[in-house]
Amino acid sequence: MLPMSCDQPTDCAERDPSDHLTRDAQDQRVVLAFVLDEYPDQLTIPELCRALYAHPGDFAGDDAVERAIRDLDGAGLLSCEGGVVRPTRAALCFVRLDVAP
Repeated sequence: MLPMSCDQPTDCAERDPSDHLTRDAQDQRVVLAFVLDEYPDQLTIPELCRALYAHPGDFAGDDAVERAIRDLDGAGLLSCEGGVVRPTRAALCFVRLDVAP
């Protein structure tokens, strides 16, 4: 389950900014690991949200997954075309090299 980015929107300004980066990085790790584990199956964004977040339809959980997908797509580790998410060749190559810490 992904951690919610902020339980109380009015309290968000009180958080340490580095906490946000840590949560985003953690969300990205979870999403990438799940997509790689499911490969060669291809999942849609809503399927990923349902699989990774315990409360489907919850904005905070869905938003965390969608942000992670967007960021990983921008980094070249996921491809998201037509709402279908799949790992890129670069991500699959990295896994095959087994160099992850």
